[in-house]
Amino acid sequence: MKFQSKVLVVMLWVALVSGESFAQMKLASELSDEQIEISQQQAVTIAQRYTHGRLLSVQRTDDHYRIKILNHKGAVHIVTINAKNGEVDLSQ
Repeated sequence: MKFQSKVLVVMLWVALVSGESFAQMKLASELSDEQIEISQQQAVTIAQRYTHGRLLSVQRTDDHYRIKILNHKGAVHIVTINAKNGEVDLSQ
């Protein structure tokens, strides 16, 4: 009888832990489905890594950051960063 009780306790514990893990995974997936955007500073950092220059200006539209960077040769580059995922948008 003691063995069966131990097995029952272990099975209940596993079910409880599995239920908590499932709830945590569901919450994490719901949070990742929300629109999370990168900050202006993150966009500037991405643009500076892409062009290796000094920041001149930042403009925000609905879904992009438009960033002007001055490179070491004196040329101005305009880098467009997707505000939702941080990707450099080469199409604009």
